[in-house]
Amino acid sequence: MTIAVGIDIGGTGIKGALVDLATGELRSERVKRATPAGGAPAAIVETTADILAELDAPAGVPVGVCFPAIVIAGRTMSAANVSDEWIGLEAEALFEAGLGRGIHFVNDADAAGVAEARYGAAAGQDGLVIMTTLGTGIGSAFLFDGALIPNTELGHLELDGADAETWASNGVREREELSFEEWAARLQRFYAHVEFLFSPDLFIVGGGVSKHHEQFLPLIDLRTPIVPATLRNNAGILGAAALAHRPEHT
Repeated sequence: MTIAVGIDIGGTGIKGALVDLATGELRSERVKRATPAGGAPAAIVETTADILAELDAPAGVPVGVCFPAIVIAGRTMSAANVSDEWIGLEAEALFEAGLGRGIHFVNDADAAGVAEARYGAAAGQDGLVIMTTLGTGIGSAFLFDGALIPNTELGHLELDGADAETWASNGVREREELSFEEWAARLQRFYAHVEFLFSPDLFIVGGGVSKHHEQFLPLIDLRTPIVPATLRNNAGILGAAALAHRPEHT
């Protein structure tokens, strides 16, 4: 059995587990801690180290960490629901120093997309898969024949004069108390435009609201199949772990 550690850092919680990379199943209890107030780098690294210590992974097991930011060559170039101190930070190096081991560091939506491609709704799917996460904003991941195209930001696609996530995210649905029918009309506008731009073979819709997919996905009329994500809250952990298992770690 080949295992890796996946750690998923979010604006409210940090969670991690040991993952069986062959099956995508968790091989430990999922350890979760609250994200430190303010989301400062040192505090988040310390909490991540506590989670890794509790998991007590065997020596040499690769570790993947996903994070809510654009990640370019290990540097965080944005910050969502965490401190602005992350912007431009050499984050991968900071985590490696704090954890005392090498890691693979990746955007959280990209990690979730990789997980769905390997273990979930897009397993075995050829061509272009676009995963979107509908939450406070709109995250996205592009995968072509299962390979990740990193750092897409469809939530910031300007449409009708504003970023799409400012009028079509689940956070907006909740704040404006939209019915699922009203929200689906906005999602229709968003997904139809993305479909026109990229002609994907499959859309996957994630985020916590995806558990209510039967209330809004059937209302969206596209040429492209659109399906709910299947891995729920474990997607970030699974994707981070899968990406951590690289040849130099074996």
